[in-house]
Amino acid sequence: MELEDLDMDRDGSDERNSMLPSPAIAQTPKQKPKLTAAFIIPIWIVLSSSVIIYNNYLYNTLNFRYPVFTVTWHLTFAAIGTRILQRTTPLLDGVKDVSMTKDMFLKSILPIGILFSGSLIMSNTAYLYLSVSYIQMLKAFNAVAVLLVSWAFRISEPNRKLALIVLMISTGVAVASSGELKFNLIGFLIQAAAVGFEAARLVMIQILLHGLKMDPLVSLHYYAPVCAFINLFALPFTEGLAPFYELARIGPLILFSNAAVAFLLNVAAVFLVGAGSGLVLTLTGVFKDILLITGSTLIFGSQVTPIQVFGYSVALGGLVLFKVSGGK
Repeated sequence: MELEDLDMDRDGSDERNSMLPSPAIAQTPKQKPKLTAAFIIPIWIVLSSSVIIYNNYLYNTLNFRYPVFTVTWHLTFAAIGTRILQRTTPLLDGVKDVSMTKDMFLKSILPIGILFSGSLIMSNTAYLYLSVSYIQMLKAFNAVAVLLVSWAFRISEPNRKLALIVLMISTGVAVASSGELKFNLIGFLIQAAAVGFEAARLVMIQILLHGLKMDPLVSLHYYAPVCAFINLFALPFTEGLAPFYELARIGPLILFSNAAVAFLLNVAAVFLVGAGSGLVLTLTGVFKDILLITGSTLIFGSQVTPIQVFGYSVALGGLVLFKVSGGK
C-alpha cells in the first residue's frame, strides 16, 4: 500500500502516499514521550522512503501486482498493531478522549473511511503504470486539490495570492508531466483519482470531525478496520483469489516486513507531528521527495529529464509559498 506519504493535515504535504489518516487536529498528547526534530525527522524520511521503494519493489520487481490485496493486508496489520499498542504502550491513550458513538461512526468514520480506502487503492495501483519519481512529482498537486475542494465546500475563501500559488504549482506539475518519457495515460488518470479521493477525505475530516483531537495512530486505530473490511469486500471483484495463489512465492517474511515498515512509519508520524512547525514538516516532506526521486533513478533506473526537474522545482516553490502564506 502506498503508505508512503505522510499526508498530515498540519504540514499540507503529500504522503499522503501513506496509509496514515490525517487527523482533524494533529496533536501529540502531553503524556507521550517527545523526541527532538533532529532525531525523528531522519527516521521518518527513511521509513517513508522505504515504504514507497518496498511497495514498488513488491509490485514491479517481485511482480506481485495486487495492490488491493496489499492495501487490505497493510490495513489489517495496522488494525491489529494499533490495538496491541493500545494495550501495551501510552501511544494510543488518546483513544480514551474520543467518544465514539454509533452515529459518529456511520456519519463520519465510515464515509471518510470509504474515501481513504479509495485513495489507498488508487495510489497503489498507479505504481503498476508509472515510475516512483513521476508519481512523487504528481503528488505536488495534492495541496492544490485540497484547496480546490475546500473552496468548493466553502471551507475557505479563494483569494488572488492563493490563486497565483495554485497556478504556480499546477504549471510546475504540467511542465514535469510534459517531460515524462514513459507517460501512461491510464496511470496518470489513476493517480489523479487518488489525489481526488485524498483531497475529498481531508476536507471531509475538517467538516465531519472538526475540533476532534485525533493523532495519526488514534486515527489509524479507527480507520484501519473500516478500510480493511471495505477492501476485503472489494477484493473478490477486483483481484479475486489470484493474490492468494502467489503468497507461497512471495513468502511470509516479505509480507510481514512490508507491512511492518508501513506500520512503523505511522508510529514515527506520531512523534513527527510534535517535532516541529508546519513549515519544518513541509520542508521535511520536500526533502524526502527529492531524495526519493533521486533514489528511484538509482535503484529502479527511472529517467528524469531536465524539463521535469525544472517543472518540479517550480511546483515545490509553490508548495513552500503555500505553507509560508498560511496554507493548511
